[in-house]
This record gives sequence, structure tokens and C-alpha cells, in this order.
Amino acid sequence: MESYDKNIADLMRKHAIPGGAVAVLRDGKLIYARGFGYADVENKTPVQPDALFRIASVSKPVTSAAIMKLVEEGKLRLDDRVAPLIAHLTPAPGATVDPRWEQITIRHLLNHTAGWDRDKPNGGFDPMFRPAIAAAAVNAPAPASAETVIRYMKGMPLDFNPGEKHVYSNFGYAILGRVIERLSGMSYEEYVRARVLQPVGANRTRVGRTRISEALADEVKYYLPGEAGLGLSGPLVPSVFPGGGMVPVNYGGFYVEAMDSHGGWVSSTVDLLRFLSGVDGRANRPDILSAGFITQMTSNGAPVCAAGACYYAGGWLIRPTQGDANWWHGGSLPGTTTILVRSYHNFSFVALFNARTAGGTFDGELDTALWNSLASVTAFPTHDLFSTFR
Repeated sequence: MESYDKNIADLMRKHAIPGGAVAVLRDGKLIYARGFGYADVENKTPVQPDALFRIASVSKPVTSAAIMKLVEEGKLRLDDRVAPLIAHLTPAPGATVDPRWEQITIRHLLNHTAGWDRDKPNGGFDPMFRPAIAAAAVNAPAPASAETVIRYMKGMPLDFNPGEKHVYSNFGYAILGRVIERLSGMSYEEYVRARVLQPVGANRTRVGRTRISEALADEVKYYLPGEAGLGLSGPLVPSVFPGGGMVPVNYGGFYVEAMDSHGGWVSSTVDLLRFLSGVDGRANRPDILSAGFITQMTSNGAPVCAAGACYYAGGWLIRPTQGDANWWHGGSLPGTTTILVRSYHNFSFVALFNARTAGGTFDGELDTALWNSLASVTAFPTHDLFSTFR
């Protein structure tokens, strides 16, 4: 597996990424897991193979799997309307609710076709990164919880008709987290851990926290090289916590707790491959969903690539190929770059890093490096490393 050792180290050096971890699954066996660089630059603490990282939007496949568990349990259908399930989250007094809310289904939320466009010219925005504005709009405590953001957005018009097109939406997945809570009677984190993560042995995965003082044991530190040309620390921004002063954007510039179901999880490469192997539709390791529900999760998606070559369905980008399909999802936050991949030919792999770069070139080069590394392996290990990690 030397190709991974070399290619990942070279890429991190090129982009000044302090630390990362990569793991590879083959036929259900964990054949490679390695940490690279530093989890804590100041103290020269190396990244362990199973170090914990914020996984950003790789949280979305986890939320989708939890929704599918509710479907399998008979508590929900993908074409159910979401409005009745969040009717208790009322908009600000006097606010007008767009009647198209009544058309939004669970499937629309899963596939990013519900009606919000954060990239809309002249006024598009992501409400999950407006915690002070959302809280003030509905006279709720700051920073805004996911429930508060939903109340705020109920007073805003939709940007397009539900089902009309695909536009990536963190907010849609924030709603799905509240649906899980309403139907399960548990907190989002409790339900996901009990019904999705613990059954596959992903026991160290938790929803993260905003403040560095509340970081999990074994969680890496996050850095900002290249974000604004200011070295590892980056620029200071106003804290999301009232009276919090100026803080690094990676530790207080956004409210991780409210991002739980769209981008808030902290996990390891090993736990993520345990999770993926429980929803991948393959017989090597037991799935937590029956085959029919895995098919439902990954079908009827929204086209996102030219000529329909790939689509987004149930928390995954999916590209059918050679009688199977590649599934993948990436994640990005200030201080975080992640990717999780299920390949068409019985491999899966994951890479987590404690920085990202300006301009986004690192993401594409990382994807290329991971596929090239796999293609360069001449003999695969036969061991299974899962038992060496708790």
C-alpha cells in the first residue's frame, strides 16, 4: 500500500495540510488505516489512524441512513409531506409562510430538491450559517438552534417549486434531523447512535462541539492554512456566542451543535468505514438496512452531472458504472476536508483532514490521489484491521 503513503503525504505537503487520516476497505476487510502529519501542530502530536475529525457534510449519508431506518420501521414514507411533522416549529408572529412548504416531501429534503437556493444571485444564503440573524428574527436565544433556524426560514419565501431542480441544501438536512427526533421520541444524536452507528460498531462517533474547550478526547485540532494567507490560525471573526468576542472561524465562527444532521458529526476513518459497510448493500459485513431499503435510498435521485451521468439520492452522489455504482460524499468547513467513497468494485475508502485550502483545488486532487493510489497497488493485504481498533 506504499502508493497511499507517498501520494497522500505528497499532497498534504503541497497544500500545507497539517494532519490527516486515510483508510481502505476491501471485501469488507479494513486493509489500510494510517494517520499522517499532526493532530496538534503546536505540541507535535501525530495523527493516529483512528483519530477523530469533524466530518462536515459526510454527516448527510448518516442522516439519510437514519431516515431509512424510520422508513423500515414503518414510521415514515419517503413521499410523506414534511410540514405536518414540523408544524410545532412556528414562524415569527406575523410572518407569511410560503404555501409551497406544504408540497415538500422527505424525498425532496434527502435529494436537495425542496426549494432553497443558497447560490441564488442577489440574495442567496445558507441559513445554517446565520445563527445570530435567525435567532433575532424569531426572538429566540442565540446562537440559533436548528429549530430556531427552521422557524426563521418558515418566514422566508422558497426559491423554487419543490421537486423542480437540485440545489444543495444544508438546511434541508437540518429539517430531517428534527423529523428523526419527532418520530423517534429521541434526540437526533441518540437515535442515530442507537439505530445506525452502534449496530455496526461505530461507537466513537459523536456530534461535535463548537468550542475547542469542548473537543472530544482523541479529536484533532483544526487549522486554516491558505484560508486567508494568515498561516495556521487564520482571521478572527465575531463569535456565534453572544459576548464571545473575536474568535478563529474554526472555533466559534459557526455553530456546530445546530449543524448536527447536515454537518456536525465527529468520527474516525475506521468508524466511517464501519458505517459505510453497514449500508452498502454488500454481503461482506451485515447491513443495518434490508436490500430493498438500500435500493430505495439510492434510487429516484436528482441528476447533477452532465448527461445524467451521476445523480444525488439519499445522501449520496451516485455514478452507475460497470453493473454497479460509485457512491460518494465530500465535506468541507473551515479547518476540515473529508471524503467517503464506496466504489463499484468492492472497495471503500475515506480520507479526513484537519484543514482545507482556499480555491477548492485540494478536493479534486485528493479524489485523484485516492483513486490513483488504489490503482497502483500490486498486492493487497489479506488482514482485517477492524479488530485492532475499538
